Amino acid sequence: MSAVSGEERLSKMENEEKTSSVPSSGGGEGSLDRLLPSVSTGLSPRKRTTSQCKSEPPLLRTSKRTIYTAGRPPWYNEHGTQSKEAFVIGLCGGSASGKTTVARKIIEALDVPWVVLLSMDSFYKVLSEEEQALAASNDYNFDHPDAFDFDLLTHTLRKLKQGKSVKIPVYDFTTHGRQKEWKTVYGASVIIFEGIMAFTDKKLLQLLDMKIFVDTDSDIRLVRRLRRDISDRGRDIEGVIKQYNKFVKPAFEQYIEPTMRLADIVVPRGGGNMVAIDLIVQHVHSQLEERELSVRAALASAHQAQPLPQTLSVLESTPQVRGMHTIIRNKETSRDEFIFYSKRLMRLLIERALSFLPSQVHVVQTPQGEDYEGRTFHGKRITGVSILRAGETMEPALRAVCKDVRIGKILIQTNQDTGEPELHYLRLPKDISEDHVILMDCTVSTGAAAMMAVRVLLDHDVQEDKILLVSLLMAEMGVHSVAYAFPQVKIITTAVDKKVNDLFHIIPGIGNFGDRYFGTDAPPDWSDEEMDEPSY
Repeated sequence: MSAVSGEERLSKMENEEKTSSVPSSGGGEGSLDRLLPSVSTGLSPRKRTTSQCKSEPPLLRTSKRTIYTAGRPPWYNEHGTQSKEAFVIGLCGGSASGKTTVARKIIEALDVPWVVLLSMDSFYKVLSEEEQALAASNDYNFDHPDAFDFDLLTHTLRKLKQGKSVKIPVYDFTTHGRQKEWKTVYGASVIIFEGIMAFTDKKLLQLLDMKIFVDTDSDIRLVRRLRRDISDRGRDIEGVIKQYNKFVKPAFEQYIEPTMRLADIVVPRGGGNMVAIDLIVQHVHSQLEERELSVRAALASAHQAQPLPQTLSVLESTPQVRGMHTIIRNKETSRDEFIFYSKRLMRLLIERALSFLPSQVHVVQTPQGEDYEGRTFHGKRITGVSILRAGETMEPALRAVCKDVRIGKILIQTNQDTGEPELHYLRLPKDISEDHVILMDCTVSTGAAAMMAVRVLLDHDVQEDKILLVSLLMAEMGVHSVAYAFPQVKIITTAVDKKVNDLFHIIPGIGNFGDRYFGTDAPPDWSDEEMDEPSY
């Protein structure tokens, strides 16, 4: 059989989603659905009633999820630390000046993965009952700096710039309040932050790498605002004009227009000015090129000839374990036998990993009425996260020994042009930051994919000492890479091989685990190394 294509794997994940125990897009903490709002499907337009209805870059979408069509390259170095922050573009301008249109055209022209559009509209303050009454009669000033929660906005943008996961309020313009459910957004290569007061706060200004002011004629802005507020927000013309004359126009003259002098670029006529947009895009591309990394090359030359770390635990090489390795390493082993003995090893591996979870004394009474001093898990929850696709084969072993375990998934593949791992997809359970996480990948060679997966968990506020990386086979290079970058992560494996060849395959290795397990055969020049960590 030919190798399974990336599209087929993504299609497989879509089908499995219908029966998966992973929370749906409404509850998936790391769901890519939440990175940006929904893409137009060509159906009748929906009213823009909430702050999340914005544009986004090209994505492969289904009714339940979003999958990026291009992967996110490493955003950290061989030390596992943030090596480059996202490039933040600030877009300021009057109400209905065309900021969102400019942002959309920049995103389209950039043509890079992982662009997040953050709207200042999401950060209106929660109104009191008295303020709600004023808003209902168009007497509340939404165009004053005091209407925005700048503390939350600054905190959110700073974390997002650092590549971390953040929760963003969803504002409903029809009720003038925040919705109960917030959306979760993950870090990106480029962040476009737009809002009428984007340049009025000094702390916010310090986070902006590029400042753009969209300058549009006031008559055009008024016409756009009338059309938007009447058709999309259900307001009457008298109320819109009253609000414009009383608040919008004075606020523009007092707070917004003076900040034009702070802009690096002024874009007259908004989204119609393609000359200005091309200039912006060229500058952003040059900045991104300066921030490119080569993580795998750094891993290959770092931390070698060092003793194996104390955080590593290798399953005792009993005759049973050695015998199973003999079978699964043998290239003549049939697929059925390969699966059978791999599953046996996985069960032993997971059982070994559970012994490293915290426990506490727990006394129970036996049927004979006697006390028994035992142990019980001392933690909130256990979550398993598999690095697709090979890591997914370890999920049944985890489910077999952990009742009601939650499962997350991360898809990491190697870019064939750069040789670097890229994050294509992630889906993590809600509130994973409170859990002990068992990170599963069948083989680890350079450790690049494992490091990226650990970095994702850390960016979602999982504590480093609560992460256990489990793998059937690891190369010493991979062990050193993970242990050096994340010294508190516990590493558990059934065997460690010493060498990695020029193609980063483990020697003597086990072959391409995913291909052998699923019955797919990779062509000679095709490498799935960072997704399945082949170890030829």
